[in-house]
Amino acid sequence: MFELFENELNNLESILDRVKSTSLNFLNNLGEVPTYVSDQSAASQDLADTGIGAVGSLEVFRKHYEKLMVASPGPRYWGFVTGGATPAAIAGDWLTAVYDQNTQSTQGAGDVSAIVEKETIRLLCQLLYLPEDFNGGFVTGATMSNFTGLAVARQWAGDQSGRDISREGVSDDLVVMAATPHSSVIKSLAMLGIGSKNVLRIQTLAGREAMDLADFEQKLIDNQGRPVIVNCSAGTVNTVDFDDIQAIVALKRKYRFWLHIDAAFGGFAACVPSQRHLLEGWEHADSITIDCHKWMNVPYDSAVSLVRKEHSRLQVSTFQNSNAPYLGDPSENFSYLNFLPENSRRFRALPAWFSLTAYGRNGFESIVQHSIDRAQEFGNYIQSSEHFELLAPVRLNVVCFRLKTGPERMAVFLEKLNRRGKVFMTPTLLSGESSIRAAFVNYRTEKKDILIAIREMEEVMQVL
Repeated sequence: MFELFENELNNLESILDRVKSTSLNFLNNLGEVPTYVSDQSAASQDLADTGIGAVGSLEVFRKHYEKLMVASPGPRYWGFVTGGATPAAIAGDWLTAVYDQNTQSTQGAGDVSAIVEKETIRLLCQLLYLPEDFNGGFVTGATMSNFTGLAVARQWAGDQSGRDISREGVSDDLVVMAATPHSSVIKSLAMLGIGSKNVLRIQTLAGREAMDLADFEQKLIDNQGRPVIVNCSAGTVNTVDFDDIQAIVALKRKYRFWLHIDAAFGGFAACVPSQRHLLEGWEHADSITIDCHKWMNVPYDSAVSLVRKEHSRLQVSTFQNSNAPYLGDPSENFSYLNFLPENSRRFRALPAWFSLTAYGRNGFESIVQHSIDRAQEFGNYIQSSEHFELLAPVRLNVVCFRLKTGPERMAVFLEKLNRRGKVFMTPTLLSGESSIRAAFVNYRTEKKDILIAIREMEEVMQVL
């Protein structure tokens, strides 16, 4: 064995103790770690012939790069929809690296960690009040989850006219409809060869991001005889608006189409009894996107794709490894090789399994309700402020607002606010209008963090 490897293995406990110490220092001080780093300079160095070992690398990292790490898992990082990482999720993620499984099969002589993955999917469906009618698997994020669901939808569309799209390629027969699709849906359509521009836009309700059902039904009538894929939003990124899933399901019984629900973070509204009605009927979807590194508070990267079991034949025909004999016969045993895009897959289910078993239904209800309460508190401040105004009701966990003085000062305000490093928010467009959004999904965010953010915003306005 290479001498350095042998030394590292002999001193593994000491190495991991140093890593643990670095980790605890970061996590225990998250409230003080800046949410923005102004000095992003970092020294580069050439690859050495002789390595410096794990501890040496850790020290170099801490000296040159640790300063670039922002508090994205912290309580006042409200940009995008970024969750934190609970202690149980961190434990599971650490062990994911230790066990280093390429999760694929539930049986056989090799890795069988897919058993844990299938169990995790079962527990997740119980948490979200979904029946065990879906094949589920972990992917990197909402983009790959949307890609997976829409890929099987594309195969279904071809099947309606007797075509195997995975073998024969895309035709222009199918129609994709959506009202307010997430950018990852558009990206997925581009990767699938359907085309990012080929979305038939459904009108939205006045002042809403939810689809106008009358316009939707008319478009279904206009496209009868063609396979239709419908993307439904269960929590838009700007205002957390939900399409009327129950009504869409009713139309699905009348007009045949594939229903894909993008519930990347909105799906976790099912955890809270007062919000569960928003998702009524989603158990009738053909495919669902769920993001775990958002409201579930597990580390990046982690999401789930759910596809109805009745579509298993189409899912396998979309993703199977039929030209790799060494991977085995897909008809003999279940393997994620034949159900998801990736051949090489990290054991992403483990942090989620740890979280589900560690905190149970009550724990996740607490996280979701906690976030909703913080969003309401922040929204109340915006509503009463002399400087800001809400652009939409605070429906769940996102606050979308603007400066009363106009969009020309918005970018300057946000840059100054973010550069102070105490709170981080992102710009967006709502109905074509420049605005700012704050997303609350982190289990660490407390009332005191809202007060800190308000103080920061007020101080920026004084010097703007």
